[in-house]
Amino acid sequence: MSFFSFEIDPALAADPVFDLHKRGKMAVASTVPLSSRDDLSLAYTPGVARVCEAIAEDEKLHYDYTWTGNTVAVVTDGSAVLGLGNIGPKAAMPVMEGKAVLFKQFGGVDAVPICLDTQDVEGIIAVVKALGPSFGGINLEDISAPRCFEIERRLDEALDIPVFHDDQHGTAIVVLAALRNAVALLGRRLADLRIVVSGAGAAGVAITDTLIAAGVQGANMIICDSQGIIHADRPGLTGAKTRLAEGTNYSGRTGGITEALIGADVLIGVSGGSIPESALSGMAQDGIIFALANPTPEVPPAIAHKFAAIVATGRSDYPNQINNVLAFPGIFRGALDARATRITERMKVAAAEAIAEVVSDDLRPDQIVPSPLDPRVAPAVAAAVARAAERDGVARLTPVETSAIPVIPAPAGPSVAVTLPSSGISSHP
Repeated sequence: MSFFSFEIDPALAADPVFDLHKRGKMAVASTVPLSSRDDLSLAYTPGVARVCEAIAEDEKLHYDYTWTGNTVAVVTDGSAVLGLGNIGPKAAMPVMEGKAVLFKQFGGVDAVPICLDTQDVEGIIAVVKALGPSFGGINLEDISAPRCFEIERRLDEALDIPVFHDDQHGTAIVVLAALRNAVALLGRRLADLRIVVSGAGAAGVAITDTLIAAGVQGANMIICDSQGIIHADRPGLTGAKTRLAEGTNYSGRTGGITEALIGADVLIGVSGGSIPESALSGMAQDGIIFALANPTPEVPPAIAHKFAAIVATGRSDYPNQINNVLAFPGIFRGALDARATRITERMKVAAAEAIAEVVSDDLRPDQIVPSPLDPRVAPAVAAAVARAAERDGVARLTPVETSAIPVIPAPAGPSVAVTLPSSGISSHP
């Protein structure tokens, strides 16, 4: 029951998008009965004290007897939200709520959106470290580069739970999955590809690292930012761009995107800019173009198809959508099931291979990745990630133990319910 009322702008009230978001997209629901004195004595005092004492003696028990083992924090500072930019924590909340309900729907993972009213690196790190005991994992979201690199690195070092910046690694994982299937269709090998990445922000850096971890030759990769090709002799490079210069473009090519694309087999756009048709004409025949900027791809698909055999975008209204929802629910499902201490490069590559495998028997130029709604994706990714965690020595449970843990629905524990305010219907697995 609400004791507050307020006037709603009639223009917003008539918009179904605003109707759906009214009072948010999620709520907390109990998983235990609370209808009698006995129920209360078990769920709260005095029964809860016994559980608290047991956890105090053995902290590992908190995974089994609280929601922690199935819950992640979705943390942002609102500095780089979707295509909206630095809109701040309050305006970022609808996106974080959306992320949380996707976690629940596709991975059976409970997620709590946390929007921080600071964009100070030290402040964000301190807050998330302090929140760490309440969660089984941390999903960093929409934090601008280059700050996001340091925030993730330091939190990963400080916490014994997975820390994952989805804008970086989720994108990179789905790109790798799509690229694996694209080269399979074209009869090529990752190791032979000449790849240009347009964009050296969070996604561009992670894509480069993940592709190299999967077998692409860094020597054959060229990374471009707004100033052109990144190369070892370019002045003013700092941080992640210095590392990119050291690990890619061994031929020392210089210039802009036009020069970068000469002879390229693959173009991956994560820049938000526009790439002219004249630059694409220098690509090798039967190329691959992933133009992933949203809502406006760097290359319109109609133009991209003139120069590439396979085209992907970040949009749902074109074939081959590179959508992070293919990755993050299953990645955290697998990491939580294995009680992993971190997410390794091998776990990311395993996730990409699992995504690619879902459609491997039905590959077409317009179907190199599964639909985001394909129910096979998250369980496949979760199983692959849990196995990789065990191989890398970061799992606190072995795959044999995790095999008894259901992927969907989630294990018992307080959970997030998806509320559809327009209909008054609450959907809770």
